[in-house]
Amino acid sequence: MLAVELVLVGAFALQSPVFVAGTAVPAQPAVAAPTDQDRAEPAADEQDTDDTGENGAADDADEANEPARPTTAPSGQSPGTVRLPDGGTATLVRKELGPDAVLPIPDDLGEATWWGAGLGAPSGASVFAGHVNWQGQVGPFAELWDVRVGQKVTVSDDDGSEFTYSVTQIITLGKDELPARATELFSQSGSHRLVLVTCGGRWLGGTTGYAENRVVIAEPV
Repeated sequence: MLAVELVLVGAFALQSPVFVAGTAVPAQPAVAAPTDQDRAEPAADEQDTDDTGENGAADDADEANEPARPTTAPSGQSPGTVRLPDGGTATLVRKELGPDAVLPIPDDLGEATWWGAGLGAPSGASVFAGHVNWQGQVGPFAELWDVRVGQKVTVSDDDGSEFTYSVTQIITLGKDELPARATELFSQSGSHRLVLVTCGGRWLGGTTGYAENRVVIAEPV
């Protein structure tokens, strides 16, 4: 199995997570490490004329300048889920910090813990943390070890409105390296982004579990 914990400092002020820990028991005595190499305008419409004969182009321009709105997902993706590029989906479970400043891990292989910014927020990271495997079964977040830059991640909110993100960064970090990158990756300031986190790589066992964290960053499109 693999569990992902987010341990946060200054959490009640919505500061950034400082540590992501995997506490897992692999399905096999040893798990082969995934590769750490990072993967690496339509024609203008005719102008409308209203009943008074006046040109309606100004109204059209106002509509064109409105920010894009999410659309209701036509693809059958269930509300309240994230769908990864290869089709794996996880149910989003909104979590806040416990008294020990640890964000609770998902209760189920098919769930992802969600902390931080809301979907469509003007700034800040929406952090989704999920299992990579559990008792011999592979979880959807195992896809993070094969994802490539430019692939799409879609998130459907509780109303079924769909938000699309494009993968822009793929980062593999040893767990002792992550604290120094926490503000950069998980901060609630800066441009809005999706940050997907899981564990993997070398199996160390004990309280450490897997040796690495996989962090995938995707930006709204």
